[in-house]
Amino acid sequence: MRNRFRHVTALGVIAIVVALASVLNATPPARSVRVAVLTPGLTFGEILAGLREGLDQLGYREGGNLILLLEDTKGVGPDVRAQAQALIAAKPDVVVTIGTSHTVAAKAATSTIPIVFTWVGDPVKSGLVPSYASSGNNLTGVSVYSGPLSGKRLEILREIAPNARRILCIVAAKESISEISFGVAQKTAEQLGLVLIRRDVASRDDIIRELSVLPKGAFDAIYHVPSSLVSAHLNVLIQRARQDRVALMAHEDDFVTAGALASYGADYRRMGAQTARVVDKVLNGVTPAEIPIQVPDKLLLAVNLATAKAIGVKPPLAILERADRIIE
Repeated sequence: MRNRFRHVTALGVIAIVVALASVLNATPPARSVRVAVLTPGLTFGEILAGLREGLDQLGYREGGNLILLLEDTKGVGPDVRAQAQALIAAKPDVVVTIGTSHTVAAKAATSTIPIVFTWVGDPVKSGLVPSYASSGNNLTGVSVYSGPLSGKRLEILREIAPNARRILCIVAAKESISEISFGVAQKTAEQLGLVLIRRDVASRDDIIRELSVLPKGAFDAIYHVPSSLVSAHLNVLIQRARQDRVALMAHEDDFVTAGALASYGADYRRMGAQTARVVDKVLNGVTPAEIPIQVPDKLLLAVNLATAKAIGVKPPLAILERADRIIE
């Protein structure tokens, strides 16, 4: 028994030494690199935090061998294209874009500087790349897969709130991912016998106005159609869902922490770290066209039991058993 214990202990020590060696021997870039980041900011701060952490773990040190050029647009406004052009003019080694609209702006600004996107719902249907296998251009990155997952989220909403039939969808019509996601959700709704109540918006004021003209009882649940605009002002939907005591299905678990009933999708910080690994490949000489488009390495199902209690919904046991995160 003692010899066996010594053997196991020795293996554990070796594993720790190997792990430490892999970190300590990670070769940081010999030269200083310039990474530009075009972000809508607001609720997307965790993506940037994950990107910074990921780059740091790979040996890139801000203030040392990494210069981070940050352009926070504070949402999606008319100046995004000009802000993208300003970043490109700084001639970074690589541009990181967060969200579809910001990636479209960066693509329009350069066809030569590598662009690594993240949190793009469907890069193929958005016209950014021809396929997930190869972009054939200066783009690569991580797709949040929002479009294809839209149907699955609606199915989960149906499981949690089986009596909901009329589902309110606030659509940022100017954002391609919002249109794509709604289209997928609409097909699933037809299969499930649900009615999607669509309201198009282009600003926070539009969201508030559309909600104000809908009386209580006009819808049985709210489905968060992914978009930078609506994500930035999701607190408005959370408040209305609480007032009407209806379920709100979101696409990211931070929104569940904020008060949405449930979510299914990627995690902001994990996506940022995953994006950092793609950036590292590009900085090490791999062209974007050689790097297949990635999808989240893990999808999370989150449920807020405090919200469920407040609106009088009891999530089924099958949902709770599958949940990766439960907020009480």
